[in-house]
Amino acid sequence: MNEKICEFTIDDITIGTKKKFNVTISEEMVNDFAELSGDYNPLHMSEEYASSTSFKKRVCSGMFLSSFFSRLVGMYLPGKHALHISQSLNFVNPCFIGETITVEGKVIDKSPATKIIKLETTITNESGKRIIDGKAQVIVRDD
Repeated sequence: MNEKICEFTIDDITIGTKKKFNVTISEEMVNDFAELSGDYNPLHMSEEYASSTSFKKRVCSGMFLSSFFSRLVGMYLPGKHALHISQSLNFVNPCFIGETITVEGKVIDKSPATKIIKLETTITNESGKRIIDGKAQVIVRDD
């Protein structure tokens, strides 16, 4: 791991705090996710099949892409003190192998009493088109 983990506490976080990072989606990543998840749907795995669909090429699994929200919360916002307790997902547009995505979280609510923050979470492609969006709830632990 060559990324530095953030260590935000509940007191460090304000409404409007944002974090984001970019990832270029490789065929190897898509294949590794299929092996881990057991999801070998031909829309994700077969160029021949995918070319016969309206997408014309392999589509990245939405669940694979949404797994980057775990990285967002666990590494960046809040990072070390995170306990990701819920995540809603809306799969808005397809993502294809070779695209660079931006994963972003923005604090939209904070409860110091419960130590829970709510994040607006989004994944966009390089042209700014929304791929996935949703909301996360995260406990910011003291330990």
